[in-house]
Amino acid sequence: MRDQQSGAGPAERRLSTKEAAELLGVKPETVYAYVSRGQLSSRKVQGGRGSTFAAEEVEALARRNRRESAVGQASAGELSVRTRLTLIEKDRYYFRGVDAAELAARHSYEEIAEWLWTGRLRPGITFTAPVASVAVARRAVDALPEHAGPTDRLRVAAIAAATADPLRFDLSEEAVLGTARTLIPTLVAALPPVRGERQDEGPLALRLWPRLTGSRPDEASLRVLDTALGLLADHDLAASTLAVRVAASARAHAYAAVSAGLGVIEGPLHGAASGLAHRMLLEVLDQGDAAPVVADELRAGRRVPGLGHRLYPGEDPRARALFALLEEIPDARPALAAARDVVETTARHTPLHANVDLALAVLTVSSGMPATAGETIFAVARTAGWIAHALEEYGERPLRMRPSGLYSGAKPPQPLPE
Repeated sequence: MRDQQSGAGPAERRLSTKEAAELLGVKPETVYAYVSRGQLSSRKVQGGRGSTFAAEEVEALARRNRRESAVGQASAGELSVRTRLTLIEKDRYYFRGVDAAELAARHSYEEIAEWLWTGRLRPGITFTAPVASVAVARRAVDALPEHAGPTDRLRVAAIAAATADPLRFDLSEEAVLGTARTLIPTLVAALPPVRGERQDEGPLALRLWPRLTGSRPDEASLRVLDTALGLLADHDLAASTLAVRVAASARAHAYAAVSAGLGVIEGPLHGAASGLAHRMLLEVLDQGDAAPVVADELRAGRRVPGLGHRLYPGEDPRARALFALLEEIPDARPALAAARDVVETTARHTPLHANVDLALAVLTVSSGMPATAGETIFAVARTAGWIAHALEEYGERPLRMRPSGLYSGAKPPQPLPE
């Protein structure tokens, strides 16, 4: 059945539920599921019980579904998601088409965040945390046990800040951008300072530094930290970013999406990896030789921390950029030498290059930071990318990040258990 509207303009072609289902290749009940998700609009048939659908809208949805199916099949069984944010090549990566290492060398973390979010640079921008959000986040973080890790603190701070924002459910682009510009500085402000002195003004790197170490920063050290934040702002669909996009696909607000990312980043194969490299460098410095330390790692059946990256056959470009800056800091020379010793010792058997975790470990060791500092830097930095991905996902059809399970259990029907 097809019906048409009369009017001065071209008649709108309408499809019945059966016709829409055939065009989409789904069951009729799935057509109504698309309507409930906001992917299709329907119109009741006058005097009847059925509904009709705009043919143009149904055809557009069918094309989109076919494209997404083709992308999924082309990825050899791995989930693929179209994104305009980050492209990774064999020895370089790009933010919105611009070399990310060059961006980080010339622009602050806040400027890079704006570039990821909007595609525009805002020179000199700094982010300001609302007093109310900071107060509630600090109270929540201060209530945690002393042994709570940095990701615990950041996750609690994000949740607490959400409770202070009654407009958090507004997912319009401008509202989410407003959240982004206040959430990141709130997370930093909620972290306790090492020496009891809070720094809540100025560039984000300057505010973060006293939350990582009791040593006073010089200009070169702050530049390394700011560059590290910029380099780590995004890296395509890492595990934590995928978790953020799943949350955003379900239309979770930005605070909840960031919290999902923080829940994943704590793993030793992701954000916490630099802590393992930090401890290894301390052992190398203590023993004066990387060989026995590397041997212990291999004997225990572990990978040598800070080496190799599955996306870069050569040196991680983020590590390359940070090592170049660390060369300019005299206090970093012992840790740099230890890192080179690890790379050279391992290269006798396996040609693995340094990754960003090893470069972060050189920064944290040479600055008197704890082993968890790299995880903090990583989490704060990546929040910018998470929000960029959430913004992108809010523009897609809802609940699309829902893969199908391949059931491999007992064949039903099985008897009821005793």
